[in-house]
Amino acid sequence: MALPIAQPKSANGLPRAQRPVTLAVIVGNRGFFPKHLVTSGRQTMLEVLEQAGIRALLLDETATAYGAVESYREAQVYGEFFRQHRDEIDGVLVTLPNFGDERAIANTLKLAGLNVPVLIHAFPDDVNRMGLDDRRDSFCGKMSVCNNLRQYNIPYTLTRLHTVDPTSESFLKDLQQFAAICRVVRGMRTARIGALGARPQAFNTVRFSEKLLQHAGITVETLDLSEAFGRIATMADSDPDVLAKRAAVERYARTAGVPDEALNKMAKLGVMIDRWMADAALDATAVQCWNSMQDYFGIVPCTIMSMMSNGLAPSACETDVAGTVAMLALALASGKPSALLDWNNNYGDDPDKAVVFHCSNLPKDVFVDEIPVMQYQEIIAGTVGAENAYGAIYARIRETPFTYLRVATDDLAGQITAYVGEGEFTDDPLNTFGGYGVVRVPHFQELLAYICENGYEHHVSVNQARVSGAIYEAFTKYLDWPTYYHR
Repeated sequence: MALPIAQPKSANGLPRAQRPVTLAVIVGNRGFFPKHLVTSGRQTMLEVLEQAGIRALLLDETATAYGAVESYREAQVYGEFFRQHRDEIDGVLVTLPNFGDERAIANTLKLAGLNVPVLIHAFPDDVNRMGLDDRRDSFCGKMSVCNNLRQYNIPYTLTRLHTVDPTSESFLKDLQQFAAICRVVRGMRTARIGALGARPQAFNTVRFSEKLLQHAGITVETLDLSEAFGRIATMADSDPDVLAKRAAVERYARTAGVPDEALNKMAKLGVMIDRWMADAALDATAVQCWNSMQDYFGIVPCTIMSMMSNGLAPSACETDVAGTVAMLALALASGKPSALLDWNNNYGDDPDKAVVFHCSNLPKDVFVDEIPVMQYQEIIAGTVGAENAYGAIYARIRETPFTYLRVATDDLAGQITAYVGEGEFTDDPLNTFGGYGVVRVPHFQELLAYICENGYEHHVSVNQARVSGAIYEAFTKYLDWPTYYHR
């Protein structure tokens, strides 16, 4: 009987990048403002969260007056409740149906000790209902809440509009971005990255500090290629897991002309990595290539890595662990696959365009073709022979907006740094090989100068979604990683 091959999962069985977000909800109240606004506002917000697919965590309406917090005693009740559910909570939503009591909200967060992102929301007033019975003053109360949180040294996130109807499209976008922030912060603080093989000798550019990553909560688990090849050597071609993985490979890419032996090796490599990831509870991997894999095993690992990235378990080549961290952050923010690319060539004389490229292990969901072609990797084949270089995925990246991100460990400064921004993949003509595309990035020459002036790597992680704002907020406000936001 075939053993199940596990991918990184959360407790509910979903990939960690897709685990639903749970928000602790704090409803503010102040005694001399209308109470019916608290009751109706609380109910409206809970309905909005449910429709957005976000789990709300709060006490029953009878646990405190109107199910809100106003006094220190009510802050204690909610603080204790949130502490008991700390492991479930990804973020906090503070909502103000009326002015609210800023001290009670700050005390609740202090007593809960959650250390998660906090979103501050305020209901808008109706200019036609400004009497004592219906006036909210949440506009003003929000400033008081923010003032107190700043005093308590509790970081927080704001909605795009100062006051906003929770049923509006604007607030839905706020919620979506805040959920992305929560997923990134949660994922980065607990990430487990597998480094399979040593850094290729010629690639000083992918050096990184395990200690700086560990200090941020990111654990790196290593496995030598010799041990990986040893595990593979014990597998038979008839192993049910190997047969299942080979079938998955052949469904994933067009394999006509690929030698049977190469497909079996890919399948065994895939099974070995699946088992390693399951045993070590890994979220993502970085794999050595160039050229031990080809010399001593006889394939490139690109297809297997492409399949992992496509399943939201990112995998970066050339043992670029920091690149994998960026891939994972983007996937957490967007729920879509990430790819690792080279900023590779100019595109004619257009200063805002470039060619991006890898050999490639790009996830198939980024391509124009629904099922990409598997080929031998033409660059390395000149050294090791085509027969030892099968497994690369060839296709063009489709026209779409994207977010780019690079994470680096600055050992000299003792900190993790990053840059982030957005651009577009274009349909400009290009005839080349591997996985490739043409990009347009606003003020691209300034970005290139920033990369070079600050010694960043030539690798960049990309994701076909607009999530730069969520990444920037998560990195700078909650993870304390200095990040350049290119616009």
